[in-house]
Amino acid sequence: MRSRKHIYRKLLCSPYLVLAASFFWKTTVVCAQPTEEPQTNLQAVKQALLPLPMSPHLDEKKLQLGLQLFNDPILSGSEKLACSSCHDLSRGGDDGLQFSLTDKKIPRTLNTPTIFNTNHNFSLLWSGKFESLNELLDAIITSPATMNAKWEDVLRRLESQPDYVKAFNASYTDGVTRENLVDILATLQRSLVTPNSRFDQYLNGDNSALTPKEKQGYSLFYSYGCTSCHQGKNIGGNMFQKFGLFSDYYQDSDKTPREADLGRYNITGNKRDKFFFRVPSLRNVAVTAPYLHNGSIDSLDEVIRIMGVYQLGREIPESDRRDIEAFLNTLTGQYNDQPFVEE
Repeated sequence: MRSRKHIYRKLLCSPYLVLAASFFWKTTVVCAQPTEEPQTNLQAVKQALLPLPMSPHLDEKKLQLGLQLFNDPILSGSEKLACSSCHDLSRGGDDGLQFSLTDKKIPRTLNTPTIFNTNHNFSLLWSGKFESLNELLDAIITSPATMNAKWEDVLRRLESQPDYVKAFNASYTDGVTRENLVDILATLQRSLVTPNSRFDQYLNGDNSALTPKEKQGYSLFYSYGCTSCHQGKNIGGNMFQKFGLFSDYYQDSDKTPREADLGRYNITGNKRDKFFFRVPSLRNVAVTAPYLHNGSIDSLDEVIRIMGVYQLGREIPESDRRDIEAFLNTLTGQYNDQPFVEE
């Protein structure tokens, strides 16, 4: 049986789908401009964009242990890099850098995505290399691009600390093991959701949660065709798409693509996968700059402009970009019932 990633790739690489998307995006913008009361247009898209579920009920002992390990550099090769070094839970789940540093202080080749709401993505990492949190977290411990540790060293360190041994024994009959450590970290990550954004409140029936300008931005987000890729609970994260559908971003920018810019091609080796990436979630996008897989864009306005040109084949006017940006700001949720504060 073919995997769901293979099916998504086949669909998204289809020239007929791209042509159909092109027709949809270009005609929709002409024919579906917002009215003076844009909320009337928005009822049709409420099925495409869904409210984010609240945090699931998970084992509290595992969550406490997971958070302790998340902040402990004991999991890295140098014992100086923690998960929280690249994923700051107080500022949107990333580190605000273009490229995070590996355990050996080498810049990574792709921008670090937020760790929040990843359980609602259909695949993980920009390339979609992993389909499950357990699979990803098992690989992260030993990857030179992240923690760069050896499993035997990590387990030995944990077993040498009585508090960790006691905590593992409280949740698992076999104590400190590779599988149990991965399960602990995966349990924590499943809890990292940011519900109750103002947009979620609006989707749940509170029409006053958005201002008229934000509703106008929402309507434009729909009419320009943004929901063709950014949809569902995570407003993204559920498909692959080519970066540069309508124009060659690298040629226009007079830049030579790096190996990392080839996207899923680096995983599959299929030429049709060049420049394809997992579509990122737009939740908390206002607090997770810089943007794009290469972290090259610092402002929402500029990334909206770039998406218009290269993904939609449109020059989005500044006034429309401002309204769309206002809407995107409503996607900032809450972690542990506390809102993020934009720095």
